[in-house]
Amino acid sequence: MTPSRSIGVTLPEGAAPIIRASLAADSLPVARWLLNKLVVRGSRVGRIVEVEAYRGENDPASHAYRGETPRNATMFGPPGLLYVYFTYGMYWCANVVCGDEGNARAVLLRALAPVAGLAEMQAARPTARRERDLCNGPAKLCQALGVRGTLDGADLVTGDSGIALADDGVLPPRRPGIGPRVGISAGVDLAWRFWVPGDPNVSTTPRVR
Repeated sequence: MTPSRSIGVTLPEGAAPIIRASLAADSLPVARWLLNKLVVRGSRVGRIVEVEAYRGENDPASHAYRGETPRNATMFGPPGLLYVYFTYGMYWCANVVCGDEGNARAVLLRALAPVAGLAEMQAARPTARRERDLCNGPAKLCQALGVRGTLDGADLVTGDSGIALADDGVLPPRRPGIGPRVGISAGVDLAWRFWVPGDPNVSTTPRVR
């Protein structure tokens, strides 16, 4: 790994920090763009292979559908923040905030392909029997990376809180997998889930549209 001069984390060799303007768009194009980007957390690095888009007041499945609350306030912040929430009384999930400030757009990180720091990920997820099980779900990847509620609002562009997004030149797939989102009861007809086709780390067998 080589130190980055611009952000507060050490990036993998050949990787560059992302630009905030890249996230200043609606969650649907940003979700596609995020595929194959890197999440860097200390020595642990994962490649984003599955995401879901959420669209605030235009999306009945979004936490921000009915407006701002103390829980979802980070979603209304500037693009590039990490929105972390607790679910089922047990798990943390992480989202990349995007769009214009105040519009509450976000992209849920559903699965990562482990790139570096696998021993640390395994220590954080001792029940994972295979490498592909380390980060193949939104709660699993948070466990593997050590993402908890204390990171809600962390800036993924500056990396000041020890977690950042990076780009090592691997492009998003030209034709990503597209299908309905998982584990929701509203907006189930919307095909706003995207993944890297054929990647073994995708969280569940995709239902393609």
